[in-house]
Amino acid sequence: MAAPTGVTVRRLTAGALPAAAEGLGALLADAVDDGASVGFLAPLTIDRAAAYWSGLAPALADGTVTVWTAHADDGDGSGGKRHGDDDGTGTGTGTGSSGTSSGGRVIGTVQLRSETSPNGTHRAEVAKLLVHRDARGRGVARLLLTAAEECARDAGRTLLLLDTQTGSAAEHLYRSAGWTPVGTVPDYAADPAGVLRPTTFFRKTLGGPAGSD
Repeated sequence: MAAPTGVTVRRLTAGALPAAAEGLGALLADAVDDGASVGFLAPLTIDRAAAYWSGLAPALADGTVTVWTAHADDGDGSGGKRHGDDDGTGTGTGTGSSGTSSGGRVIGTVQLRSETSPNGTHRAEVAKLLVHRDARGRGVARLLLTAAEECARDAGRTLLLLDTQTGSAAEHLYRSAGWTPVGTVPDYAADPAGVLRPTTFFRKTLGGPAGSD
């Protein structure tokens, strides 16, 4: 699959999180307003959503949670898929702060939550895969999912888990990306309107790091 034109994916650092929180908050609020079951009830204000992202600072700093952001490029003609760390310094491959005009508008995000228990360091969870409504259908979600999977593989994580509302567009994405459904739990989580919905759990087994024998 070709990389979406005009989209940059960056790994967010703890130092860049304060500048990124508002843009990520707007993205999360858009997802909830669109009916996504992502842990929040409607209405969700951007301020409340931004506070959620700000609360991830300790986990970002210690590496237990990794966050990527997808940005709509500013029309400099470079386009395509680029990866880098967004450190908020304006230097390196991830220049500019997430959610700012210099970095392009935040149109997507995904998290990788690494298990820390001694008997679970082989696994991680993919969570909060979000794409803004006006940026869907361009392959952004698949690009973000691939970034999370590659990072997990490179870190030696061999088992990934995730869950999503049964029957959602995300469920189709995960099935098409090689994820295996484990089972469905009725009435597992409420949608933004407060209605209990079923959730389907998925797993994916990873091989060794890219380029390894």
